[in-house]
Amino acid sequence: MTMADQPAAHMVATVDHDGVSDAVAVEEPLEIRVDRTALAVTMRTPGHDEELALGFLVGEGLIDPLAAAPHVGLTDDLAANVVEVRGPLLREPPDRRFYTTSSCGVCGKGALEEVAVLAPPAAPGPVLSRERLGGLPDSLAAGQPAFARTGGMHATGLFTVDGALLLAREDVGRHNAMDKVIGRALLQGLLPLHGHVLCVSGRLSFELVQKAAVAGVPILVGVGAPSSLAIALAADRGMTLCGFARAGSVNVYSAPERVA
Repeated sequence: MTMADQPAAHMVATVDHDGVSDAVAVEEPLEIRVDRTALAVTMRTPGHDEELALGFLVGEGLIDPLAAAPHVGLTDDLAANVVEVRGPLLREPPDRRFYTTSSCGVCGKGALEEVAVLAPPAAPGPVLSRERLGGLPDSLAAGQPAFARTGGMHATGLFTVDGALLLAREDVGRHNAMDKVIGRALLQGLLPLHGHVLCVSGRLSFELVQKAAVAGVPILVGVGAPSSLAIALAADRGMTLCGFARAGSVNVYSAPERVA
């Protein structure tokens, strides 16, 4: 059995409509607490919640991506849709509590100056062929069993420079899927992700580029189109941003020196 054969049962629900049964993506709230204080609520697909919490905190500059993961302890109460993270954190969380949705992530947040502080410029290299970059979405499909059943999931995949899929995560929120991948990479000691490639199943928003930049990813590939601010941030951080990846072809929007 491969990781693409069956999605976890808690990711997919069955609903009856018009006299038929249909498989749909599960969406539920998750509260992320830090030292027993509620910090964020996100709408997500249950599963890999501890990874989501850690990836979210890395992206917000609250956990050092260069540090070993054990300094953060996790206590999860999945029945109550709560994950608790034990500090210390790098800095005090903001006074306001984050609220994220499955469609847009943290609404109204983020400035280029803040990201520049949290994320150093991307490391040089690697160089990949346009054909290999354009073929990543086909490889990512192997890690999307829930999408295959529901048509309602986004995915993020972490790849080697040889195009091998290291891990993939699915979620109703594209930003959650990336947080889960980055959180798993933190737990495995892979951060920063120099020498790796991230591929996402949808469009490329500012927030996805922000998360990838903080994680140290030099190349970010998407099936869909990038936004203007996503392109500006990628160029500012020296990240190679590729959109409309399909059938061995991509559009390259920034740092083309990594594309052969």
